[in-house]
Amino acid sequence: MANVWPMPWPKTWKADMARNPEKRRRKAEVQAVETPVETPKARRQRKAAEVAEAPAAPVITDPMDPRTPPSANGGWSETVQTVQGAYVVPTSGRGLVQVGGVFDADRGFVHQAVHWRRGRALLEPIRPRRVPVDGAETLPGRWLWGGILLNHFGHFLTESTPRLWGLAAVDGPLDGILFLHKRNAEVIPLHSTFLRLMGHDLPIRVVEKVTRVEELHIPGQGFGIGRISAGTNRFREAFRTTFARDIAADGPERLYISRSALGPKRGGVIGEVFIEEHLAKHGYEVFHPQHHPLEVQIARYRAAKDIIALDGSALHLAAFCAAPGQRVAMVRRRNSSVSKAIGIHLAAFTGRGADVIDAIQTDWVLKAKGNADRFSMGELNMPELQQKLHALGYIGDDAPWQPLDADWRDGQIARLRDEYRKDYIPLTRGAGVAEAAE
Repeated sequence: MANVWPMPWPKTWKADMARNPEKRRRKAEVQAVETPVETPKARRQRKAAEVAEAPAAPVITDPMDPRTPPSANGGWSETVQTVQGAYVVPTSGRGLVQVGGVFDADRGFVHQAVHWRRGRALLEPIRPRRVPVDGAETLPGRWLWGGILLNHFGHFLTESTPRLWGLAAVDGPLDGILFLHKRNAEVIPLHSTFLRLMGHDLPIRVVEKVTRVEELHIPGQGFGIGRISAGTNRFREAFRTTFARDIAADGPERLYISRSALGPKRGGVIGEVFIEEHLAKHGYEVFHPQHHPLEVQIARYRAAKDIIALDGSALHLAAFCAAPGQRVAMVRRRNSSVSKAIGIHLAAFTGRGADVIDAIQTDWVLKAKGNADRFSMGELNMPELQQKLHALGYIGDDAPWQPLDADWRDGQIARLRDEYRKDYIPLTRGAGVAEAAE
């Protein structure tokens, strides 16, 4: 036999066990006696007991403590923390809550840099000793912390802009804005165009490996999804005074923001073309924002006195650039809490809440999901939609709007199944049903 020594002990032991089935059998018998198999139910009960016995975490109520959720009333959300020699650690993957973030020179976690959504912190720290500082890139200069960079239009507007108020709050020149990425590290034209509309032409840098930053300025999260949807005073003031201030109103007084050209992958309502036809008779321009640059979208939104739209990302941009006295009718397309957040955003930035219209009679949802979400297709009660728009003064008298033909609707659902391989099932409900979280 060949001489295999010296061999590490674990490998020697494993090799011996592999060669000797009798030893394996005796070991299994001993384990079966000494360590009974734990059923999944028993494991859940044991873990629940461990959690119950664990000491409760201290309750933090100080609004200046960044371990508390950001608040539209102020607190840490309106402060800027400066960290010398900060370490920025890329996030761990695609999960909702990720590991990574900003650490100070002593590898202490900087809670001010954490992104929050609906009262939940979405960044968790690595243990300080495990922060991989060896081999870190060095980034000289003064940089602004931007948070998480997202490419989805609506999530970019609500979750990648909340710290941009700091551009006006930090004294002295900045060398750029630093972000972590959620799904990819690509900076797209949307990002740079939006920053330019804020009055800045700074480089946007996405951190892909551990980076030591000479000086990092971290504004609090002044906006977002959840109770922070109204934005802080400093955030709203920054947008009122700087965002797209050189773009003049240009467009009709009546505007319908359509989703019909987006396709079912983005969600919408069945038969939106009929809504477009009805509203066109009342003087509404049917506007597809994704076909126009941001500057044109902003000009249209500023010009319109009456806007009708399905709930969606476009209304977040409309809120950022709304004109005084403007009215917005938001037609719900899904049974979801998202419309409430959009309404809060509009009310805070325009001084007037949206007229929310709920005429959903059926949510057509993906069978694999079973609940209304951003992929759902709403079926609206057309006569009810007409009645509510008329009562609010968005449309005048008209011939009755006809309900969707059931055979035509079924044909549309079949087409979605055949062309897009999306299997939908109906969730029937009456208008005004309590909201469900997305």
